[in-house]
Amino acid sequence: MPTRTVLVPSSRVERWFDNFADRHGAAPGVLELSVDAGVLQAAAPDGTRCRARLPLGQSYDGPPEVTAFGKAVAVRLDWGLLLVRKGGFAVAQLSGDSIVASKVGRRHVQGRTKAGGQSQQRFARRRANQAREAYEAAAEHSWVVLGPHLRSLSALVCGGDRDAVRHVLSDPRLSALEELRTDPWLDVHDPKRAVLERAVVDGSSAIIEIHEPESVG
Repeated sequence: MPTRTVLVPSSRVERWFDNFADRHGAAPGVLELSVDAGVLQAAAPDGTRCRARLPLGQSYDGPPEVTAFGKAVAVRLDWGLLLVRKGGFAVAQLSGDSIVASKVGRRHVQGRTKAGGQSQQRFARRRANQAREAYEAAAEHSWVVLGPHLRSLSALVCGGDRDAVRHVLSDPRLSALEELRTDPWLDVHDPKRAVLERAVVDGSSAIIEIHEPESVG
């Protein structure tokens, strides 16, 4: 059964479920809904199912109703966002979908080379040093933005390059952030300001997994 995941902001949750019902053979607002293990589940007449989770690792304990679930998505929590790729990072402290504090930065890291022999080895060492310095800068800014608020943060959403994020969070000062990490993982490229703002929306959205039978689609 093919599975795909979409991120749906609270303001679009009800419309999304209406469209889901329409696409899969149910009248708008008429779906078989249930709540199981903190997740809102929906089953459509054609066999398609979806599982909707609250953002930031929250568990849904409300009734099996789309409206109630949408309101729960909009609950404002304090959380952190960390996006890292080689040479670039973005970090933010948030309350709901509002940015309280943030920093976006870049450090030069050379691209790959086709040179061989000793030249390639020197290049690889230089590139590794540049990447390490970039990760250290990202860790320092993460500490400045998020460190003073660690006790109030409910979750940390990350994205970019997984190895790069792992390097940043290996800073001993940020060990508590590692324990707060939760879905979704955000697949972002160059973490510029606009990318950070989009990630804020995605990180505070409902996480909906859609399971379609092979014959649907």
